Amino acid sequence: MVAERLRTNVPLAPFTTFKIGGPADMLYDATGADDLANSVTAARAAGIPFFVLGLGANILIGDGGFRGLVIRNTAAALRFPTSTTLRAESGAVMADVIRVAVDRGLSGLEHYVGIPSTVGGAVWQNLHFLSPAPARERTMFIAEVTSSVELLTPIGGRFAVSGEEMRFGYDTSRLHGSGEVALAVTFNLAEGDPIAMHRVMQENLSWRGSRHPWLEHHPSAGSIFQKIEGVGAGRLIDQCGLKGYAIGGAQISHMHANIIVNLGGATAGDVRALIAFAQHAVFEKFGQKLEPEIGFIGEF
Repeated sequence: MVAERLRTNVPLAPFTTFKIGGPADMLYDATGADDLANSVTAARAAGIPFFVLGLGANILIGDGGFRGLVIRNTAAALRFPTSTTLRAESGAVMADVIRVAVDRGLSGLEHYVGIPSTVGGAVWQNLHFLSPAPARERTMFIAEVTSSVELLTPIGGRFAVSGEEMRFGYDTSRLHGSGEVALAVTFNLAEGDPIAMHRVMQENLSWRGSRHPWLEHHPSAGSIFQKIEGVGAGRLIDQCGLKGYAIGGAQISHMHANIIVNLGGATAGDVRALIAFAQHAVFEKFGQKLEPEIGFIGEF
């Protein structure tokens, strides 16, 4: 690790899309895939609890912060091994990767425009979007364009696995529970018409913007609860009349009942209380158990 990039007692709220979270004992900015691998390996060797942080979406960090080392993954190098493949380090922001691919006339990533994620986060959760363009026929998954993923093992080895070996599922991949860390991802894309790709991006952004609160105005962690097949967690919460219900600075969004927004000054405690309230209300009315899909990090 480079000492100049290691800081102590750093508030984590600014590094999350929820804008919530207490301080990390230590925070390190890993600026390349090798740097990321070395910092994770060093933390493991020293027995220091650590957490790799990307854009900070889909997580809630406790008000007590994180006891140990937060490794902020900003490794963002991009290159094209072939004319239709794009290798991106895992800290690259998907919005930037999409722009580079589209500018080069390569199609396959444009469907995920507007979803806050790094490349590492995308393969962690098998990033997906039910695209309205050209027709909302099926959900598009990042697995479909993932050729290979370079991984760091729990014992410090590095190797690449194919997309099939990533064991992608709905909101999941082999990274859940394996102790492996994604260092870089190679996407298999196709030549496409930039005009058509921009049309898809505009339609997706419009569709998403009409149904999801904008992070710039109402910070959130995205969908709070796991999908309930054929029912919809948000629909159940809505049918309990909870849109707009607030505890402290946290509120169930008026736009999407499966999203909790930070109205300003919300604490992790507020969010946890609101999650519990929604779970109780849905179970009492419908007998359905809502399971959170976001990660809970640190001390609450």
